[in-house]
Amino acid sequence: MKASFSDIKLLLSLTFFSLILILFDNLNFLNFPKSLAQTVTVPVQYGLYKSVSLLSGQLQFVFSARQAYLENKALRGQMGELMTENSTLRAKISENETFKDQYNKLSPITYDLLPARIVGTGRFITLDKGSGDGVVVGQAVVFKDNFLGTIREVNIKSSSVLLPFDPDSKIAVFSQGSGGRAKGILQGQFGSELLMDKILHQEKVEVDDLVYSEGVEGRITKGLVMGKVTEVLQKENEVFKQAKVAPLFNTVDLDIVFIMRNQ
Repeated sequence: MKASFSDIKLLLSLTFFSLILILFDNLNFLNFPKSLAQTVTVPVQYGLYKSVSLLSGQLQFVFSARQAYLENKALRGQMGELMTENSTLRAKISENETFKDQYNKLSPITYDLLPARIVGTGRFITLDKGSGDGVVVGQAVVFKDNFLGTIREVNIKSSSVLLPFDPDSKIAVFSQGSGGRAKGILQGQFGSELLMDKILHQEKVEVDDLVYSEGVEGRITKGLVMGKVTEVLQKENEVFKQAKVAPLFNTVDLDIVFIMRNQ
C-alpha cells in the first residue's frame, strides 16, 4: 500500500512539473534555456546529418562502381564473343574466297586439289595432310596456279614440302614474254630468289617475263607459275646465260595451300 502511494505521489509530482514547464514555455520563460540548448545540439545534429549523408554517398558510390564494374565486365565478355565470332566469320569468308580463286585457276574437274593448312615453317614447310589423305612423295603443292614446292616426306597425318628455294630443288622451266620464249633449269639458292640457269644465249628472256614449269618432272604439271624474272645475267664468252627469278607468293603469308593428287 505504501509503494502504491509513493507511485501516485511521483506521478502527481511529474504531472505538476510538466504543467509548470508548459506554463513557463507559454509565457516564454524557457526561450533562453531552449536557445542555449539548441546552440549545443544543432551543430551536433548537423554534424550527424552530414556524416550520415557522406556515408550514404560513399556507400552509393561503392554500389554504383560495383554495378558499373559488373556491367563493364559483362560488356567486355560480350564484346570478346562478338570479336571471336567476327574473326571466325572472316576466316571462313577468306577460306571460301581462297577456294573460289583456286578453282577458278585450276579446275577441280581436271585436277584433284586437296586443301591443306601450313602448320610449320623452316627449311621445309609442314602441312596437316598425309598418306591418310592420299598424299604421296613428289606431288606438287600450289596456290592458285603458282607452284610452291613438292612433297618430299609423308607421314600418316602430315607431310613436308621441298621449297623451290632449296638447293636440292631443280625444275625444268621456260620463260614467256613479249620478246619470246626461253628454256632453262630453275635452281634453289637458299634465299628469296631463284636462279634460272642453262639458258641459251640466242633465246630471249627479259625482266618481268613469267616463268612456268615445263612439266617433265613426273607429278609437276606443265604451266604452273614459278615466278617472274627480276634480272638477266649474261657473259659474251659463255654458252649459257642466267636469270634471277622471284616467286609471286611467299608461303609465310599463306594459311591454306593445295596438293595436286592426280598428277
